Amino acid sequence: MSNNEHIQWRESSFKAIIPFIVFVLFYFGFSLWTRDFSRVPMTVAFIISSATALILNHKEKLTKKIELFALGMGNKDIMIMCLIFILAGAFTASAKAVGGVEAAVTIAQHFIPSQFMVLGLFVISALISLSIGTSCGTIAAIIPIAVSISQSFGINPSFILGATVGGAMFGDNMSLISDTKIAASRTQNVEIRDEMFYNLKIITVPAILCLILYALPIFASTTPNIQETVLTLDNYIKVSPYILLLILGISGVNVMFLLLFGTILNTIIGISYGMFNIFDAFTYIGDGTISMATTLIVAMLAGGMLLLVRYNGGITYIINETGRWIKDRKSCEIGICFLVGIINLFTANNTVAIITSGSIARELAEKYKVNATRTASLLDTTSCVVQGMIPYGAQILIATSLAASIGVSSFTILKGMFYPVLMGLGLIVSVLQAKK
Repeated sequence: MSNNEHIQWRESSFKAIIPFIVFVLFYFGFSLWTRDFSRVPMTVAFIISSATALILNHKEKLTKKIELFALGMGNKDIMIMCLIFILAGAFTASAKAVGGVEAAVTIAQHFIPSQFMVLGLFVISALISLSIGTSCGTIAAIIPIAVSISQSFGINPSFILGATVGGAMFGDNMSLISDTKIAASRTQNVEIRDEMFYNLKIITVPAILCLILYALPIFASTTPNIQETVLTLDNYIKVSPYILLLILGISGVNVMFLLLFGTILNTIIGISYGMFNIFDAFTYIGDGTISMATTLIVAMLAGGMLLLVRYNGGITYIINETGRWIKDRKSCEIGICFLVGIINLFTANNTVAIITSGSIARELAEKYKVNATRTASLLDTTSCVVQGMIPYGAQILIATSLAASIGVSSFTILKGMFYPVLMGLGLIVSVLQAKK
């Protein structure tokens, strides 16, 4: 069985969506029970739900169901997505080894006045996340700095930590190498660059409003800079791969080529500065690719499970049921946002939410004539909105753990995070303005 063109899809069936229900009950249920959303690995949740999909339809031979599952795992879009994830991991690890993140922070701090530290940290986090494509990695790098600035300048930690996390999520939502953007664009078979420009239509006004809010006097620090940062040519050289990645990516250069080129450039810079040798570089790059293993496994398991769900009539069932209240393009967009949002709410993982709901969203979009790029943007933006507003999301949990020294809670950080709320309002306005 080499492709799905000749598969005889079964009729609509509620029974076929049981794997989705098992996934939600298993992951969300155990997470609530333990009050810890990190206790149940996402891969285990998908293995359980995938096993459920294989058990269903006992009249079908297990061999055929396994072949279908493998076909879904090896779907062209899934494999391209995985390849991009691998290259993104290599680039991020090599850039970190070179010191690109620290150089970016140094450059930003040099140009930001002390009275605009909250605003500045939002911008710094946004730029770094935009460059490296991960809000979690950005938060891990910047939160210790934000905590130090909060203590040194006497700034309310809610404001400064909320701005840092919010900025990281802005950059993640717009980055060409973000896993959410890669997942959203590949599930809808559109160009990542096109989806990024579509996102701008939704988030531009919210981002500007957020910048204005953080520039208000209530967030200002009157304490002068404690020490002057020293900029050197080295700082600019170390951030050059990020800048090139952004410029060339917007220009339309293939993202996989960019990531490979950026990784090579980082390696050349690191070796030239004597920071590591070629074998150390191989280690960093290898570790970077391995760091994406969980995401790769989840993507492939989700692909296999979704094909079985579709084969058994689950996708048809969902489309038929949602069709009872989806009557036009606008209600279809609302349905797509609700679908990815509710999955994100239960899984606390925006990439998983996009991968899980992507194929269903594409079917709905095709039926109700919603532009594919628009659909990818709705998936990406909605998942980021939900992820930024739940206290048990990975971003908030990382920030809380790294700021434990000043005793902040998830809700303390959420109170200072204006961007996800404003982005949510922008999304609502965008959907309500959609043509019927």
